[in-house]
Amino acid sequence: MKIIGLLSDTHGQLDDKFLKFFEPCHQLWHAGDIGSLKLADQLAAFKPLVAVSGNIDDHATRLVYPMEQRFTIEGMDVYMTHIGGFPGHYAANVRPLLQHNPPKIFVCGHSHILRVMYDKKYGTLVMNPGAAGLQGFHQVRTALRFSIHNGEVSGLEICELPRSGVEMPKNDIIL
Repeated sequence: MKIIGLLSDTHGQLDDKFLKFFEPCHQLWHAGDIGSLKLADQLAAFKPLVAVSGNIDDHATRLVYPMEQRFTIEGMDVYMTHIGGFPGHYAANVRPLLQHNPPKIFVCGHSHILRVMYDKKYGTLVMNPGAAGLQGFHQVRTALRFSIHNGEVSGLEICELPRSGVEMPKNDIIL
């Protein structure tokens, strides 16, 4: 079993509270817009890091972290890229991959919107951890933690942190 910490869109800044949330993790995945090699090095020194570059990442970051990664962990085929979309709204470059060789887990970032959705059409779990950094329109910074064991994902948890100076929204459900 592997415990994975998933984040995206740090834009060069990471709150120590996310590192505390990631303490039990065996590996971190970063879905792009890391923001600096310094931050990537900090994450990699903390836990083994699998990451992709995003649209704001510079040339130096792109030399170390490619635009996409495909790997297998605990029997799960994982594909990660920064700009990917979600079921019914995938990026044009992602559609052929999903049609011809869909992964079990598809990870992306970019939107700054936390989404975890199962795409029945491709048999793929789509995960976007939202944005962990301060730059962008999001009101809440988010990251995910979950377990992978024998080809199954379980124990999904969300870490939510307010943006500096922004009050956390209430999680009331209105029916």
